[in-house]
Amino acid sequence: MSGELLLWLLALCVLLTVVVQLVRFLRADGDLTLLWAEWQGRRPEWELTDMVVWVTGASGGIGEELAYQLSKLGVSLVLSARRVHELERVKRRCLENGNLKEKDILVLPLDLTDRSSHEMATKAVLQEFGKIDILVNNGGRSQRSLVVDASLDVYKELIELNYLGTVSLTKCVLPHMIERKQGKIVTVNSVLGIIGAPLSSGYCASKHALRGFFNGLRTELATYPGIIISNICPGPVQSNIVHNALTEEVTKAVGNGGDQSYKMATSRCVRLMLVSMANDLKEVWIADQPFLSMTYLWQYMPTWAWWITNKVGKKRIENFKSGVEADAYFKSWRAKHD
Repeated sequence: MSGELLLWLLALCVLLTVVVQLVRFLRADGDLTLLWAEWQGRRPEWELTDMVVWVTGASGGIGEELAYQLSKLGVSLVLSARRVHELERVKRRCLENGNLKEKDILVLPLDLTDRSSHEMATKAVLQEFGKIDILVNNGGRSQRSLVVDASLDVYKELIELNYLGTVSLTKCVLPHMIERKQGKIVTVNSVLGIIGAPLSSGYCASKHALRGFFNGLRTELATYPGIIISNICPGPVQSNIVHNALTEEVTKAVGNGGDQSYKMATSRCVRLMLVSMANDLKEVWIADQPFLSMTYLWQYMPTWAWWITNKVGKKRIENFKSGVEADAYFKSWRAKHD
């Protein structure tokens, strides 16, 4: 075989490899490090058993599904949210479908905006189970309103709930983990903690703040390698987050979650979260296309990202003003490419 032919074959192999990886990326639903961990990393079934896991926002959406999947791993669960009857419903289903007994689940009502109650709640968990291995900060609300229309109270509520409430609870749990020199603090952020989007300026602000806080906290805990700080950044996921989103006034929610079919299944999102937790990943992006690609662009090619976001953002605002679902564009895109 001549040298020239060998070079051509080598170039062809490289090209095919690039094409295959590109196709895989276009079908990906998580960042490359996360998907590698899912394929070759540690399994949640091996790593998360016998742990005490405290989940906020456990009455619906990602938090509810997380409770169900954790209940099958043999953990002790603390379920927190404001709606006690919904927490009891989640608890019953965990007992029916999981591997837990009554003593393994604590229903602990919690209002993240009532920061004075967080210390007492933390003591209640420690009194019940003696330790907290994993805190999952999942509570929060989203937003659907333009800056020019939204009351300042909307922004105060989003910061109080999404940011300060999460920071407060984390500060209550952190001394316990420092004393034990181990633990995981997992925060359900959002891809909107990385990118910017119209109609969600207050939500974006709260999520950007969370990302900055926990990245800063991670550096302060460098002398405690057993304490893992993990940011989970999902894209659109099937849940009630839009239904419960704030509009131009604090007292007014969207009330209609719209079509959820184009969004990632909650079960898939939570499975990837568990993979992240089992492999101690510092930050993961969980999203279908085109949201995953947009996150990469915002992280590595912000100039291009701004251009694309401005184009898509105009359409999103037009849909919102005309009463059409704001994300109808993405629904049609998914339908064409699935």
